[in-house]
Amino acid sequence: MTIRAVAVVIPARNEEALIGRCLESVLAAAELCSVPVHVTVVADACTDRTAEIAHGFEGVHVLDVTEANVGRARAVGVTWAMHRARVATSTLWIANTDADSVVPPNWIADQIELGARGTDLVIGTVRPDFDDLSPEQIAAWHAGHVPGKPNGHVHGANLGIRGSVYEAAKGFAPLAEHEDVDLVARCAALGCVTLASDDFEVRTSGRQYGRTEGGYARYLREELLNT
Repeated sequence: MTIRAVAVVIPARNEEALIGRCLESVLAAAELCSVPVHVTVVADACTDRTAEIAHGFEGVHVLDVTEANVGRARAVGVTWAMHRARVATSTLWIANTDADSVVPPNWIADQIELGARGTDLVIGTVRPDFDDLSPEQIAAWHAGHVPGKPNGHVHGANLGIRGSVYEAAKGFAPLAEHEDVDLVARCAALGCVTLASDDFEVRTSGRQYGRTEGGYARYLREELLNT
């Protein structure tokens, strides 16, 4: 189950304010890995400087697309990254995050280790940026998140999958939202080895009006204080 390469795929739509810190964190995590890490940003229907900023990072490949659909953007990015890695898909790990997120230094290395032990799919936890939340929202988030007990909620900002399993599940569907949940459901139907972990929690934007009507932004805005 050796992992020989990692493909990090990051969809981005008008994220000029946050893509820089995201890539800084991903590249820092890549430095701790002993295998090649291929970082791909999919600049999807951007009308700002997202692609320009991403191009400024050495070793980051940028795809400019006009899908305006996160499921399609992720799928395009993974397809390209799998081709670029040039290893058997059973030995390729696909690490997914979002352009408004910051990953910890152990984010990639820990996933590689889990993959080497036979895990096919890793569901990582996500923490909103507390600077974007009210004190009441922060308290509610802490009340629902016990360290060492990941809740298993699926987030594209922290999702890792073996390449061969991604292929068997037919990849990300062209959905405007919840494409991550959809993929995980299809992987579960295949009986793949899945693990939920909070050992490499990703910090993501706590904005409460996102790129779609639903998603994490709606959860923070409408549901967090009611859980």
